[in-house]
Amino acid sequence: MQVAELDTIDSLADGLCGYLGKDQVNNVRRAYYYAEQAHEGQCRRSGDAYVTHPLAVASILSEMHMDHQSLMAAMLHDVIEDTGITKTAIKSQFGNTVADLVDGVSKLNKITFSSRAEARAENFQKMAMAMAKDLRVILVKIADRLHNMRTLEVLTPEKRRRIAKETLDIYAPIANRLGMNNVRVEFEELGFAALCPMRSRRISAAVKRIHGNRKEIVSQIQTSLEACLEREGLPGRTIGREKHLYSIYEKMRSKRKSFSEIMDVYAFRIIVDRVDTCYRVLGAVHSLYKPVPGRFKDYIAIPKANGYQSLHTTLFGMHGVPIEIQIRTEEMEAMANNGIASHWLYKSSDDLPSNAHIRAREWVNGLLELQKHAGNSLEFIENVKIDLFPDEIYVFTPKGMIFELPAGSTAVDFAYAIHTDVGNSCVACRISRRLAPLSEPLQSGQTVEIITAPGTQPNPAWLSFVVTGKARSNIRHYLKNQKHSESVVLGRRLLNKALASFGSDLDSVSKDNIDAVLNQINLKALDQLLEEIGLGNRMSYMIAQRLAAHSNVAPLEIDSESEQQGTLAIRGSEGMVMNYAKCCHPIPGDPIVGHISSGRGMVIHTDDCNNIADIRDNPDKCVAVSWDPDVEGEFSVELRVELENLRGIIATLATTITGTEANIEKISTVERDARFSIVNLSLNVRNRVHLARVMKRVRLIKPVTKVTRVKSRRVRKVLKSIIGTH
Repeated sequence: MQVAELDTIDSLADGLCGYLGKDQVNNVRRAYYYAEQAHEGQCRRSGDAYVTHPLAVASILSEMHMDHQSLMAAMLHDVIEDTGITKTAIKSQFGNTVADLVDGVSKLNKITFSSRAEARAENFQKMAMAMAKDLRVILVKIADRLHNMRTLEVLTPEKRRRIAKETLDIYAPIANRLGMNNVRVEFEELGFAALCPMRSRRISAAVKRIHGNRKEIVSQIQTSLEACLEREGLPGRTIGREKHLYSIYEKMRSKRKSFSEIMDVYAFRIIVDRVDTCYRVLGAVHSLYKPVPGRFKDYIAIPKANGYQSLHTTLFGMHGVPIEIQIRTEEMEAMANNGIASHWLYKSSDDLPSNAHIRAREWVNGLLELQKHAGNSLEFIENVKIDLFPDEIYVFTPKGMIFELPAGSTAVDFAYAIHTDVGNSCVACRISRRLAPLSEPLQSGQTVEIITAPGTQPNPAWLSFVVTGKARSNIRHYLKNQKHSESVVLGRRLLNKALASFGSDLDSVSKDNIDAVLNQINLKALDQLLEEIGLGNRMSYMIAQRLAAHSNVAPLEIDSESEQQGTLAIRGSEGMVMNYAKCCHPIPGDPIVGHISSGRGMVIHTDDCNNIADIRDNPDKCVAVSWDPDVEGEFSVELRVELENLRGIIATLATTITGTEANIEKISTVERDARFSIVNLSLNVRNRVHLARVMKRVRLIKPVTKVTRVKSRRVRKVLKSIIGTH
């Protein structure tokens, strides 16, 4: 066994001599022997000595022509996790850079997580942080995962499926994002075979069956393409592209196409010497076969986010056979296959970083921004996964700057791609010079102008249509902070109201008393307590009682008049922690009561609402509230209109209501009989006076027989009484 291992490290070292210096190769050898000693006595599931795994990982990286530090880190990547050796020991032996790379790749193993999903997410979060310091971390990690995928067969079926799913969900898209096409394809093929073995075998057998029939057509098309290039005097080589099993399966699944429909398309790649030759070849093949309109893409002028460059076109070949053609240079071909790794493959000491390297770093910096704003690791990984599956579109700023976004992105995604502040203060947009809704999906080639206004804030409704992780995480982050500050303000008002019954207020309570109460309830700061009260998680009266007890103050005797004066005034501008009940639709002018709802803050109901009848007099759950004289905003209300069925009556009704400066949110019609209908309306009004004006105008419409406000839904009560009688 020992001899075989020496042969293996020797054969790796022989390969490395082709592009690394003698001292660097010796350092890689030294790392191997160190790892061999550290893993002494450890075996893999297959029975092989454990050191064969780090050696195989280093061999994968050597094929990418990675530098000696990456290869040393590959040799040592499991030493911290699986042996007693520390990062400090590695640092003293091999230097800071190698130690940091090893630490970045090492898995999290000392933290207890609530679920396996969270552990994976935390692990990925640590990897993102390490990638920010050194991009080689992800390449070592990818090589590690690739060797694990190649040796999956020794694991249990359940573990195989779990690792394969994680690879398809996270590692294959990362390889794609970094432009490493060869690695991505292998991840997908191995992952598909492990996750869906039956489907993989059936598609593989079907591909083999039709291979013979296709051979002749592929040969004919290739011959005609080569003859065309020769006639035009264009140097280049033509390769027939094989479709991979996983890509066939994904197209069948996502595009709902049959196997024969997918395999009817013939794919070729033409590789040439220079960029201008690419465009000349495009002209030549378009004159040979007719191009399919709308299927041409120029990724040379506008490269993909991962640095991929190529011309794509689809042609009608002989007998109407579709032919997909990619045209690129040798350098673009290497870039497409190796992606970010080609930065190290072609890098000389005085070279500037390649496009792929710059784009990869931009992506990693974007990951760090997502991480900063994410609430937890699972939210972070959810946002990352969105960005890892982009079917790209390209849009322009009015000044001609290009932005790449995932398909389905909206103007809000575009605004956040420009800058977080632009997204936060966005109010409207122009798409190709016309005013458009913020929720309209963008198309490639459009020019998008964002209109901002100072003092505006993100709308929670945006979360229902934004696509990018950056937009989603920034909106959530802003709303979370906004909700926090609003709940602190409401909590302060509620606590002051409760303290008023003890003849006190928060400003007059000593710091020692506040600290004593905070210690009792295990909170660190007053703001935390106020937020808890504002969100309805703690009762203001109970906290006031504790504060008063520490001050030895007895509650005041309150008569009904002073109690009325001590009500909480509702201003209509409290934000997300003040909600208006959907069951009774309270509006300014209605007698109201506040229900403290855990996690939501305060919910305002009308005084006679059925849904709070049982808890109306419970001081722990309900608070006396009244409308502030200067209340502002629009409030939702429901109307029921009975009218005759006449042509155009709904339009007349809508025009009349909008003429009173009320907005219609929702309208629905129920036919009562052949002659009469009932129209249910949901409107936004300012107060009861405004509502009375609306109802008066609606009653003046001749076909209208009755207008009533739907104040409280009594359905539940009726149902309860019916259930109770049986």
